[in-house]
Amino acid sequence: MRRGLDHIVHAVRDLDAAGEFYRRAGFTVGARNRHPWGTHNRIVQFPGFFVELIAVGEPELIVPPTARSFSFGDFTRSFLGREQGLSMLVLEGEDAAADVADFHKAGIGHFEQFDFEREAKRPDGATVKVAFSLAFASDALAPDTGFFTCQQHYPENFWNPAFQIHPNDVAGIAGVTMVAENPADHAAFLRAFCGVSDVQSNSSGILIKTARGEIQVMDLTAYRQHFAVEPPDLTRGARLAAIRLRARDRAVVMSALGKGGIVAVEHMGNTIVPPNTAYGATLIFEAPKKG
Repeated sequence: MRRGLDHIVHAVRDLDAAGEFYRRAGFTVGARNRHPWGTHNRIVQFPGFFVELIAVGEPELIVPPTARSFSFGDFTRSFLGREQGLSMLVLEGEDAAADVADFHKAGIGHFEQFDFEREAKRPDGATVKVAFSLAFASDALAPDTGFFTCQQHYPENFWNPAFQIHPNDVAGIAGVTMVAENPADHAAFLRAFCGVSDVQSNSSGILIKTARGEIQVMDLTAYRQHFAVEPPDLTRGARLAAIRLRARDRAVVMSALGKGGIVAVEHMGNTIVPPNTAYGATLIFEAPKKG
């Protein structure tokens, strides 16, 4: 089962301040939502993919993890105890039970399926129900990164074209970038997690083309050369570092960033918002490819 990118989790300490940053960067940002395990989120949605801004909202609701259960709240609190930034990579799931079995067979997951639901609001203010089933995986060489698939049970209530229109005119996701001391060490895990057989190797690291977007794993030198920013600290293992976004028109992006007072740099044809501005994440706006 070839799994495409579904969303990336951006952990922040101040949810409303981070939401305001994304708004100033030219994105449409959803309202605050509440999880039953103590975290709150806000969504930046694109066709088939979203950025989930997440913060600890009610720490008293957080439960500890067990050998078979991943604690979303505890993982987020621990991550934010160290820093802000991109904390989880999520792929689209069509059958959570099958994903759990696949991950167990591949030796990358021993967690039980996790099911939950919450209320969501449409642009007109109407309340609807959304529900999800999650299947978690783990890479021992990337302990500060969460990995799971997300199966939606009411996708018609979640995806909404009105939320996918952004003043910066970003079209959607191009890919995500991780950084590792030795990218090839993560090939086997990502092959099993993504459900693909082909992992491309190059001078920068490795690349996987999923059903929606790419996953790059670069070494430190390549990351600095490609994006002209400092990577996350790799003391504890490989890390998610950047979101690559498809920009329809770089001039529109630059105009939106300028109006919002967002610092950005131009490098190798891309517009890049560095992590010291973007709450520990790097946002890369990629110009349309010729042809």
